[in-house]
Amino acid sequence: MELYAKWVRRNKDYVHSMESLANGLTWLLPERFSETEIGPEAVTAFLGIITSINEHIIDSDPLQRRMGSREESSSSSFPWSLGISVLKDLETLVEVMAQHFYGDDKKWNFLAVTEGTKFLVRLALFGDSGYKMVLNGGEIANVDKRPEASNSGPILGNSLRRDRFGRDPRSLEGRALSALSMFGEDARMISEPKWLNRFQNHHDSTMEPPPPVPKKPTLSRIWSEKGVPGVLFLTAEVLHMSRPLIYVLLMRKYGVRSWLPWFLALSVDLTGMSILSHVRHSGHSRYGGSSSLSASEEDEVKRRKMLLAFYLMRDPFFSRYTRKRLDTVERVTDPIPIIGFLTAKIIELVIGAQTRYTYMSGS
Repeated sequence: MELYAKWVRRNKDYVHSMESLANGLTWLLPERFSETEIGPEAVTAFLGIITSINEHIIDSDPLQRRMGSREESSSSSFPWSLGISVLKDLETLVEVMAQHFYGDDKKWNFLAVTEGTKFLVRLALFGDSGYKMVLNGGEIANVDKRPEASNSGPILGNSLRRDRFGRDPRSLEGRALSALSMFGEDARMISEPKWLNRFQNHHDSTMEPPPPVPKKPTLSRIWSEKGVPGVLFLTAEVLHMSRPLIYVLLMRKYGVRSWLPWFLALSVDLTGMSILSHVRHSGHSRYGGSSSLSASEEDEVKRRKMLLAFYLMRDPFFSRYTRKRLDTVERVTDPIPIIGFLTAKIIELVIGAQTRYTYMSGS
């Protein structure tokens, strides 16, 4: 396994290219989105798991960890993100097998178990990360790569103008004090034995304290330090993580033709995004703090907004409105060579994917 990990890290560009090609070709497998699609979905799940493992190997490169931030190195060694990725790779296969062996009605029981497991793993990841925003459903680790506020810049700049006495070394007083200091250091070096200097240097190097590891926020700490804005942030994240489970439980109870799961799931998404937007624009972006969101968190907010487009593909909205628009587009482009064929193929794939909860869940 270690040899394979080293090979993946050395050839990560090649591995990414092959994974993209293989995953793209799975959409063209025969019997995809048919009643007997267990084989194609098993191939897709297998390729997805291999891709997830390779990404975890690349991201967990020891060299990158040594060069990374203290926050990253202090994170939990348990691969929560890998677990979530594997669950997402398996869920469509679970749905297909459950539908094939138990029927359309009972497949929702298996989907509910899958979504419940994903929700619990995401909660564990959320707490283990110090209650940071969950990125891409938990498949991406939220590591703050923004440069920390440090005094290295100012100290370096001041060292060019001030000595350790706070004097300007270019002034007469500064040059005098610097000369006395250097004379004193030379005298001490001469008077002290060399073996004592070596012992002191070794003692200083061995007794150097390790860099402090930042403590992860806890629920009680967030409540005491951040107050209501911190609690609102936690609420928004829990709503975002629980929406897929709520949606599948409602689909299990009321069926795909009911508008209740559609409206309630949309309400949960909009409520969570509204709370998060309120916290951000009120000057309390992270846990109620004053720091702005990182670039990856800003991208996550945009991604969640784009996921709202999935509601156009979910029943009953799809069957009553979206499907009719797609049929119209297909009729208009059908006489056009090549474009008509490509459009028909794309619409066929979209309609096939829409029949699967796991493709249109947006989770």
